[in-house]
Amino acid sequence: MDSLIKESPITYKAIDKVLRSKRKDTIHMRFFAQRALNKEYLTGQSYALNQLGRRYRAYSQFSKAISLHNQALYAANTANNLEFKVYSLNMLSVVYRRTDAIKTALDYNQEALELAETVENPSDNLKRSINVSLNGIGNLYQTLEQYDLAIKQFQRSMQLEKDLGNELGIAINHQNIGECQEAQLDLTAALQSYRTSLAYNEKINSDMGRIICKNSIAQIFIKQNKINKALAILEPALRDSKSLGDKYITSAVQINLGKALMQINRYSEAEKNILEGLQLAKKHNLPSGISQANLNLSELYGRQGQHKKSLTYYKKAQKFNEEISNVRNLRYVNDMIIRYDTEKKNSQIEVLAKENEIVKLKLRKNQTTLLISGIALSLLAGIFFILYRQYQLKNEKKLLTLEQTMLRSQMNPHFLFNSLNSIKLYIINNEKKNAVYYLNKFSKLVRKILEASTLKEITLAEELETVELYLNIENIRFSNEINYTISIDEDIDIHTVKIPSLILQPFLENAIWHGLSSKEGEKKLTLTANPGKKGFITISIIDNGVGRNAAEKIKKNKVLKRKSVGIDITKERLSNFSKDYQNSFDIEILDLFDEDKKSLGTKIILNIPTF
Repeated sequence: MDSLIKESPITYKAIDKVLRSKRKDTIHMRFFAQRALNKEYLTGQSYALNQLGRRYRAYSQFSKAISLHNQALYAANTANNLEFKVYSLNMLSVVYRRTDAIKTALDYNQEALELAETVENPSDNLKRSINVSLNGIGNLYQTLEQYDLAIKQFQRSMQLEKDLGNELGIAINHQNIGECQEAQLDLTAALQSYRTSLAYNEKINSDMGRIICKNSIAQIFIKQNKINKALAILEPALRDSKSLGDKYITSAVQINLGKALMQINRYSEAEKNILEGLQLAKKHNLPSGISQANLNLSELYGRQGQHKKSLTYYKKAQKFNEEISNVRNLRYVNDMIIRYDTEKKNSQIEVLAKENEIVKLKLRKNQTTLLISGIALSLLAGIFFILYRQYQLKNEKKLLTLEQTMLRSQMNPHFLFNSLNSIKLYIINNEKKNAVYYLNKFSKLVRKILEASTLKEITLAEELETVELYLNIENIRFSNEINYTISIDEDIDIHTVKIPSLILQPFLENAIWHGLSSKEGEKKLTLTANPGKKGFITISIIDNGVGRNAAEKIKKNKVLKRKSVGIDITKERLSNFSKDYQNSFDIEILDLFDEDKKSLGTKIILNIPTF
């Protein structure tokens, strides 16, 4: 070890060549980690800490494994060793995936893959790290039940492993493909994949790989009702897994063994094995194992006529599945919104292109008609029609552009990102009720904005519902410091009065971000609607913020200036709407002052004709 430290190689391959035979020996690895630290050989320290983390992972002591891998990552960052940074990130991903922490596992996989792909000519070990990242992303697709995508990812990773001659990587990918095929109920193909993986594990003499494959093969036999074949595999596999010390695998084997025994009515033995598997899963925080064990116990007690116990365990399984599902779903809310928004924009662009083509065709037709026509009156009429049509198209295009710009301002990336980050904090702080509550609010707001953006007009009730959802979400980011009220006069029937869609949000956003965000102390925001002069309703938005003059000064001093375009867009939209109605819209913005000319806030008055 002293000779190795003296040479101080910086690649995984060079270090592993010397220490491979000792890397499972925790005493040697701890000694080497401390020795390397003392000699400031941080790359060697990162290697040893990662090997220790792998051993703790094998014994399902996941919190210790995470701590060691994080220390290894810190050492690699300090040494500026990219290969060991990628390796440490991948090891963290594997641990989190074991505990069904899918979001965190994916984050580490993606970070490792992006870092590795910055190298133009990666080493073989860096290529293997890339394969580990690809495999981890495939596992994500598998968890999300997108099995075809997962299989493609595993096949890509397996081909790269074949190029490197890494038989362990090939074995792992065959196992993962088999799990996807099993989930798709293609049991024959899954069995073949598991057996292929087992053959590779036998070839490289991997005890853990053998047990995992045998457990999966037995699982297929249970589903094919070949119970004796399953038992012949599971009973020795259980002994081997216990001697290996991997609690994750032991728990899975015991739960499957209990399932097999239950099928042949050996209920007492089945109950014993499933309960032991459940105890291990609980002790070592294995949510998927807890869920499967509870489902098996529910079926077992149901077969014995103990329906109350059966229902209890079924509810426990459902609870765990729901908790796992909630964590996974949150990770993809932002991606879903961005994807939907992109598809919508692309669709709108296509529509505009088609309309433009139609316009061109009409113009050509009109030109042909004008050439053929020899009558001056027809010629003049044709020219007039073309000019009028161009004017109409110009207005329609302008209106569509306004709608697109309005939608972007309603769903700007900062709002989406900050809202999701706020919800994420609830999750990190384990405030599940608040997280689910605000996530529901957020998704409902996004849906309403997308729906309303396709409509020219909506009822006042729908607009107020969207406004309240928006205020609710924005208030999270202000730690619920904003005291807002919405007051509607009794004489206004909010379900029959119609107004332009999404017309109020820009004024509220302006009041919050330019008026209230910079105010110290109590923050108030009031929205009222009252009957105005005949054919009108008057909507007032009052905030007790710093006022327009102070807001403008604060804005000039900010490094990152928030550009307000929502109100200008709204005024232009209202102007275009006015062309179609007898009455026109009216907007008035007033600065509020006390007797000493001290600013009390801002008041916005909208006189909107009802239609």
